[in-house]
Amino acid sequence: MASHVRQNDVDCGVDNKRVDTACDAQPPSLPAAARVPINRCNLPAVILGGLTFQRHPTALMIDGVQVLYRELFPLLDALDEPAARARLFTDYMTVHFRLDSLEDAGWEKGSRRKRHKADYLRMARGWHFDPNSREGAVLKGWVESRFGLLPRYHNGPLQDPGGDAYRGYLEARATGLYSTNALEAQLDLLYTYCQEELARQFTDRKHLRLYRGVNRLDEHEVLEKTGGRECIVLLNNLNSFTACRERADEFGDYILEADVPLSKIFFFTHLLPGMLRGEDEYVVIGGVYEVKMSLM
Repeated sequence: MASHVRQNDVDCGVDNKRVDTACDAQPPSLPAAARVPINRCNLPAVILGGLTFQRHPTALMIDGVQVLYRELFPLLDALDEPAARARLFTDYMTVHFRLDSLEDAGWEKGSRRKRHKADYLRMARGWHFDPNSREGAVLKGWVESRFGLLPRYHNGPLQDPGGDAYRGYLEARATGLYSTNALEAQLDLLYTYCQEELARQFTDRKHLRLYRGVNRLDEHEVLEKTGGRECIVLLNNLNSFTACRERADEFGDYILEADVPLSKIFFFTHLLPGMLRGEDEYVVIGGVYEVKMSLM
């Protein structure tokens, strides 16, 4: 370890000459290149992806979900136990999207296309094993579609729309969605169910303090340095965090610590039985975040 770096005190890697220390300086907003002008929720990307939203979050609602699936939510409200709600939710998903009877949705037995098993659970598990997988591309594409936040990384930086990495991302996303049964609608319901469960668990909170291990600080786009360890960064549009700081250390030499709005949590390890395994993972929608960088 370099002698000028103290444990638990890491420079965020921004040229100090660029840092405006004036107290009334406006925080950086979500860059235009990181968003699209249209999304499918109640707030535009420039708002929900900005620093003000992290500090003062509100509920995010995907268009049409509460109306299209209005029969589900009163049934969930009637159950007191999380395990019972989880069973009801998975049963509802199986029946509504014909996950055990995909012939009803047009899939033909004997077809050479094997995508009939690509459902919301497989997407979540695929992300857990590799965020740069085809499943990861589908989930990042869903965030782009619903929240208007463009992915920043998938097997390479995506800042160049004409680059090989971006073309690879688009191909993986399209391939992952091909021959599936309303997969993005399944993800809409998964997010909404997650939000319902978080609201029940944390009735008086709007944030969770979560941690992310990284090997290099340049894996994240640092927009501004605000203090010795504090930085404002632009995260990928979807990211894995953990609630356990010690587990985050297993995934990198540096620890990124953030107060994450509950409304930006897509799903997490204990949301559904057997959904994810391991490090108390929370899958977090990105944008601009104020974070602390440190070493274990």
